[in-house]
Amino acid sequence: MKTWKYKMLLIVQMILIMFLFSTILTHSQTATNSSVIQQLNQSIQSILNRTSSYPAAAVPSWLDTGSNAWMLTAATFVGLQSVPGVALYYAGLSKKKYAVNSALMIFYAFAVVLVIWIIAGYNFGFGYPALLSLHGYGILGYPVPSWGGLFEASQTTYGPSGAHANIPTATFIFFQFVFAAITPVLLAGGILERMNFKAWMVFVPFWSLLVYSPVAYWLFAGGWLNQLGAVDFSGGYVIHVDAGVGALAAALAIGPRLATERKLEAHSLPLILVGAGLIWLGWDGFNGGDPLGATVDAAIAVLNTNIATAVSAVVWMLMDMKFFGKPTLVGATSGAITGLVAITPAAGYVNGWEAALIGIASGSIPWMALYWLEPKLRVDDTLGVFSTHGIAGILGGLLTGVFANPAVTQFVAPGLRGALYGNWYQLEIQALAVVVFIYDFAMTFGLLKFIGLFIPLQAAPQELAIGDYAMHGEVAYSELLATIPESAKSKEKPVVLSKKEEKNNDEE
Repeated sequence: MKTWKYKMLLIVQMILIMFLFSTILTHSQTATNSSVIQQLNQSIQSILNRTSSYPAAAVPSWLDTGSNAWMLTAATFVGLQSVPGVALYYAGLSKKKYAVNSALMIFYAFAVVLVIWIIAGYNFGFGYPALLSLHGYGILGYPVPSWGGLFEASQTTYGPSGAHANIPTATFIFFQFVFAAITPVLLAGGILERMNFKAWMVFVPFWSLLVYSPVAYWLFAGGWLNQLGAVDFSGGYVIHVDAGVGALAAALAIGPRLATERKLEAHSLPLILVGAGLIWLGWDGFNGGDPLGATVDAAIAVLNTNIATAVSAVVWMLMDMKFFGKPTLVGATSGAITGLVAITPAAGYVNGWEAALIGIASGSIPWMALYWLEPKLRVDDTLGVFSTHGIAGILGGLLTGVFANPAVTQFVAPGLRGALYGNWYQLEIQALAVVVFIYDFAMTFGLLKFIGLFIPLQAAPQELAIGDYAMHGEVAYSELLATIPESAKSKEKPVVLSKKEEKNNDEE
């Protein structure tokens, strides 16, 4: 059947080519030839791409349908990392009475970031031309909406240089949105089990606009750090340093949990495993999508992602066995997360053995940061987001400056090479890019303190004593209802019935 279709396709192509030659002979040396040739070429191309049944405007000459298909798929994978991936992971790591609150913080953040992304965030972080430049270095885009139909249908053009990709702008907007969404989603892990949900509702959209979008412009869209030579393949700085440092600043600004609850008490290992699995495999879209097409480098990035993650998970387990006597599921998933984070800035720039070395570093150094450094900071980072994302993100960014391999970078960024291959400047500029640490910490802490002038940042002690039921009027597990004091239940608002409903009830 397939052979018959291919033969028919060849016959159609031959007929079109013969028609082309006859047209050229008939209308040679005329201005009409170029348009006729262009039309015929487009017809041939549409047949080859299996798009001849669509309106011509739906498949413009700049569009690569294979790359567009992969980018939409990759974006969906990344979205699944947040909802339900991180939502399940954080809910499982939380105490039982906070499972709903933890999951809802993630769900809300995912939704509200899309709202602010379309209203202003996308063009603030990727817009072309630049709103603000200093001596030719791009600082910010325009914070204007990105919902125009013609704009969404146009070829992707972004950043201060007007870089292009052969996918529609709508695809690029959605792909970049899921990255913007997962960043505050990850940050939430540092402030679970005590933040006032109303304060969280205000904080997330402003943080996304004022912290995430500018850093994305500097390191994703071709802004000033990119122009100086810094690289971040898929978000070691933009996402994970932002999230990790933001979690540290937020934990400091909000304050610690109740004194009796300052301990990790993961209540559901199955939820943790399911969430971690979605995060791990969703990362194939996270790193595999950043070449912005179905390219050789996309395949390399996906393979490197899984190598580093597997190695890191094993190393973290070995660290647990060395210092705690036994491996744990929570530890293994933490090691997988740090491996995913550390390989992210380097995924499409290194080869397999270099990815494995990054995995060894990410399974050990963030472990030491979590258990040896964070306790000395005396900041209540609930799930250790600063170590698992902030430290791992910085580590990966610096190792990118060491391992960027010209045999691999030729497929995505020709000329890029790290210190191991003779370019020490790359390591230096990667270190300079850690300036996002300062910006992120200052903006996060300042924003929360400002919000705190109007809304309490921490939930009331009486709410924290009860948990989900006091915060949201629902619980994850029915047995928790028996532990809720009757006085708390009596504070529920009475149901107000209409006169018609009251009459119907009386009749019944």
